[in-house]
Amino acid sequence: MKKLLTMGLLAAAVIGGAVRVQAEEAASAPTESAGVQKKGISIGKGFVKLGQETGIYRFFHPKTAEERAAETLAASIQTAEAETSAGHLESALKYIEMAKKLGAPEQKVAELEAAYADEVEHGAEHHKGLLPEGAGQLVMILVGLGLIYLAISKGFEPLLLLPIGFGAILTNIPMAGIAEGPMPGQPGGFLYYFYTVGVQSGVFPLLIFMGVGAMTDFGPLLANPKTALLGGAAQLGIFFALLGALALNKMTGGLIDFDLKDAASIGIIGGADGPTAIFLASRLSPNLLGAIAVAAYSYMALVPIIQPPIMRLLTTEAERKIEMKQLRHVSKGEKIVFPLLVLVLCILLLPSATPLIGMLMLGNLMKESMVVDRLSDTAQNALINIVTIMLGLAVGSKLAADKFLNANTLGILALGLIAFCIGTGGGVLLAKLMNKFSKDQINPLIGSAGVSAVPMAARVSNKVGLEANPQNFLLMHAMGPNVAGVIGSAVAAGVLLALVG
Repeated sequence: MKKLLTMGLLAAAVIGGAVRVQAEEAASAPTESAGVQKKGISIGKGFVKLGQETGIYRFFHPKTAEERAAETLAASIQTAEAETSAGHLESALKYIEMAKKLGAPEQKVAELEAAYADEVEHGAEHHKGLLPEGAGQLVMILVGLGLIYLAISKGFEPLLLLPIGFGAILTNIPMAGIAEGPMPGQPGGFLYYFYTVGVQSGVFPLLIFMGVGAMTDFGPLLANPKTALLGGAAQLGIFFALLGALALNKMTGGLIDFDLKDAASIGIIGGADGPTAIFLASRLSPNLLGAIAVAAYSYMALVPIIQPPIMRLLTTEAERKIEMKQLRHVSKGEKIVFPLLVLVLCILLLPSATPLIGMLMLGNLMKESMVVDRLSDTAQNALINIVTIMLGLAVGSKLAADKFLNANTLGILALGLIAFCIGTGGGVLLAKLMNKFSKDQINPLIGSAGVSAVPMAARVSNKVGLEANPQNFLLMHAMGPNVAGVIGSAVAAGVLLALVG
């Protein structure tokens, strides 16, 4: 686990140091408040910033009043921009007023007010997307029906695709306003509140993580700790997508415009972890949250389609037939100590990841302690099922034609797919490399399970392994990198949040 945290910190620091976003524009632009100006980060400053965001540092150097005020101001401006872009005018006005009270520069306030006035006057024209309104709604209803078909007929993660598809249909019904925000004197549609209360706030992802923790057995990871490296390698797609998002700015001549925060939010899709993607995007790029959530959950659901061709391409028949030794027994004490140890390491090294890691480990501790069976059962069943329904509908509500059928969203979908493929390949290739130095051979197929789509990716590894060797059962071995990938994606999100947040 310590190795996984260290890999994430080093990789993100180097990426953060290497990337420079619109440096010339930032240098020539008027001075803006902290957190709003676009700028690059040197490698040295990247490491310094990470060091200052550790719990070890902050225990002895708490944030000053000035730092807290600057963070609040930056968050207010960012939220005002996101709410204006989304057409949530009542909420946007509230945050513009808040930015004024917190002392935002006059020029920035003028920009926010001008964007708000433009949205009030021409809002309908801004959200037509690539197709006319009626045609776009019809296309997205068909997309919703397609998702439902995949869920029912093909069995592709129906717990996700069915509510997402149904939400897509509901939000594209003309004149129904099911996902529209409130207007003066009128409430918003119910999917708007599902999205705002659960997704935008970050509450649903955290509850999902607690439920996942309560259903997760870390035994395979503890029995074979080196599989944690496979979970780390599968996060490579995150950083490739981050760089790809920045490259799209130049390749499209400004048609697609992503800054460093947007790129970090898009990159996390490569971890194939919907809750983590939502958590990070809600804090860095709330204006892209809907598209990122849709991409992350769509690729999670399509693991059985996307991964097998990559796995077969990168492995030989002989490698797919490798049989692994039976895992050792893991004691109850180890399973109880592990979530507490991970939480302590996270607190000391990466506090920004503790919301996700903390809820994951809380759920797991409830399961392994065996003294709160009712709480564990609720987290595993009733609670996670209720949240999944509302989360699926809320994500589906962002498949509205006017918000989904545009260049930025299509760019996010393309980058997410590339990131997911690279993450899958990264895990497989590292497993092959480890076999060069390991006495006990690893079946490279389990490396693909390093993406944190639990337990779908592990099941796919097992299925492809059985196709090559009917006596080869890889499920428990694949769960090691699979659960390591969950932790790895949360660590990557925490690092990116600390670097560019």
